[in-house]
Formats: sequence, C-alpha cells, structure tokens
Amino acid sequence: MEIPESKRRSPAEAAALVERRDVLGLPLGPGQPKAFMTALGERDDFEDLVVSTALLLGLYPLFTKPGVRLRSGFFGPVERGLRAAGHDVQFVPADFRRFTRLLETLRPRVMGTVVAPPDASGRMSLSLHAGATTHELRAAGSDPDRLLIVEVNPALPRTFGLPPEAPHAIHVDEADVIIEVATPLPVVPDAPGGEVEVRIAGHVTPFVHEGATLQTGIGAIPSQVVSTLAEGSLGDFGIHSEMFTDGLMALHRAGKVSNTSKGLHEGISICTFAGGSEELYAWLDGNEDVRFLPVEAVNAPETIAANRNMVCINGALAIDLAGQVAADTIGETQYSGVGGHEDFTGGPGLENSDRSFICLPSTAKVHGRVVSRITPAFEPGTAVTTPRHQLDVVVTEHGAAELAGLTVAERAAALIEIADPAFRDVLRKEAPQR
Repeated sequence: MEIPESKRRSPAEAAALVERRDVLGLPLGPGQPKAFMTALGERDDFEDLVVSTALLLGLYPLFTKPGVRLRSGFFGPVERGLRAAGHDVQFVPADFRRFTRLLETLRPRVMGTVVAPPDASGRMSLSLHAGATTHELRAAGSDPDRLLIVEVNPALPRTFGLPPEAPHAIHVDEADVIIEVATPLPVVPDAPGGEVEVRIAGHVTPFVHEGATLQTGIGAIPSQVVSTLAEGSLGDFGIHSEMFTDGLMALHRAGKVSNTSKGLHEGISICTFAGGSEELYAWLDGNEDVRFLPVEAVNAPETIAANRNMVCINGALAIDLAGQVAADTIGETQYSGVGGHEDFTGGPGLENSDRSFICLPSTAKVHGRVVSRITPAFEPGTAVTTPRHQLDVVVTEHGAAELAGLTVAERAAALIEIADPAFRDVLRKEAPQR
C-alpha cells in the first residue's frame, strides 16, 4: 500500500509539530525513531519538553538542550554519560512490564516509533520492538488531540505478533505523520565469551534438561550458555524471553528449538524486543517462528510460570551474603535498570520444575583494583534489584550455589564457596552465623 501524500513529512517538519512545552513518548532502544529524534535536537526553543523512553542507542543532541527533560526506565552508556555531564536525565524505577501502565498515566501528547514499510494491506510492522508502548501508540493515533509519528525505515525487518490481540503493527490510517528515511539499524553485538564465561556456562548447563523453555539476556555469559547448549546433545527447547538475541538465533539454527513442549504459545518463540547483529535482523525478516508481544504479555510472572520447565538466565553486578541482588546500581550511581530482572528471577519460583539462575563473574576490576562481586553487604546507596527470597541458583566461575530453602547462615556459606578464593576468608569473618 502506498503512503498517502497528506501524511508524509520530513524529519524537520515532523519535529516542528512538537510544541515548546510538550510530552513525548518513545519506545526502548531499537524502537526509537532516529531521524525524528535527530531533527528535534536541531531545535533550541524548548521550554519544557519531557521525553519518556529507555536505553538510548544514539548520542542525540536533543538531550543536551535546555528545557528538555529525559525520563528513562533503563540506563545505558548514553544515559550515564548525559547524566555525568550534568544534563537533565532522571531514572524511573519500575519493572519493564509496569511501564505500559505508567505510560498510560503519563499520556504523552506525542508518541513516536519506527516501523517497517507497509505491506499490501497498509500494516507497518513494529519490527524489533513491542515493549510497553504498543497501547499508547494506538491511543495517540485514535485521539484527535494527540499525535502519532511513525518513522518508516526500509532496513527494518518485518516481524509478527499474534493477531488479533497483539498484531504488532500500526496501520497507515492510524498514523498522523509518516517519515520515510533509511538509517542504519542499531547493532547490539553479543560480547565474546572467555574462560570465565565458559566455566560459568559449564556450571549452568547441567541444570538444563531436554525440552526446557529458555529465557536469556544479552551479554557474554548468556551467549556462552546458549552456545554451549547449541553444541550439546540436548534439544527440543522452547523460547520465552524478554529479549531475542543472536544466541537464541544460533540455537534455532542448530535445530535445538522446537517450541513443542512449552504448554503456552507452542510452535513459536516469544519475545518483546530484539537486539543484536545485522545477521539477526536479516534472519528475523519475515520469520514467523518468532513472535513479538507487548511486554506485559511476556514478562508477567504467572505467564513465565505457565511455560513448562522454565530456565531463566540473568546477570547481576553484585550479590550480598543474604542473597540480595544489585543489578542496576553501583552505590548511588544508576547503571542500568530493573527491566525484567525480578520477573524472570521470581516467576519460575511459582512452579517447582522451573529454575532461575543469577550468573556473574566472582570478581570485578574497579579503578585498577580487583574486588569481590560477592560481598558481606552493599555499599551505601545501592538499590536492591531483586530481594533475597526470589533467588534460586547463583553461579560464578567457581560453581553453583542453590539457595532456595537454605537458612540465612547456610545461604552465606554457599555463596562464599563460589566466591573468588582470595576473598573467602574475609567473607567468612563477616558472614552471619545463624
């Protein structure tokens, strides 16, 4: 279907429709309209522009301008850099799935997103991101007092939802403004695994059984885990994951994914957004084996638990001897966000057959000094991302500690056994005895 001329605008023309005092809602990372955001950054007349989004994947001058406030639900390097430079960047603590409701409450006058080119019937796929913005995109498009701006990028893969409830597409008729522009896709490569990651994966995979339903995040550790599974003898896996990554694509390509034993959404892999290589994006294009659903339909703990033999693999920055997880702050510094961390850590706890893993290297280097990531207590200002009662198994390169059902003292002892040997004596002196 052709895009009506009446809806076509240049990025600058679309940016001019945003008022000096306004509220703008944008998706997380791969759903962000780059040309539109760049054009907004060419303006210098904003008095109070509030932008709600998360995980910026570009250095946009917009967020350095006076009168612009960024409300982010998940920090990445860009947000950290902007905040360190003194710009108005504020963190909104919430699980990823709760941002659907929070965005409805904020009710931005302007909503923006990227889409793939329209198909013959006029549907423009939301491509790499469903997330928390789907409902408000439609609400803005149907409200004459609000504005829906979509940026059509021919480089984006055409992906699918589960219509009619989750079509994962915006129709041409719903959009108020359509920008057509070809921009490079955001590449988020998996980090290569080293010796530590290989050893961690070796401690995780014995817990994974034939036909398990998998959730993994991005990074060297989950990538190594799925690589190990792809090379192993097990298979018949299902996928139910907040993020779809190169590692999960590799598992599909190895013939290890059937999605026939999940008990929920059988026959298809489920996610709410994707990030990875250009190869991943090309593989997703037109691929009906992977479906994108709104985050509240993916990350709800009861939905996670409804999948059979769920195995969730997530990371952390640090863990204290009580088993509390710090995954989004370092002291008082906001490092990332909550995302689906607690949902995918706690959701499997609703079924005895499910397992949840928090994986991390035992040490980190801070200002040239090696420190233990397993610590007696967090430094002041550190926020607890996931409470101690949610944890099942903690894994470092030194082993796996199964914490569920242990006493306070037993939990501390188990965690010390997987800490770096150089720090174990110090940790024992600080550990609770009862």
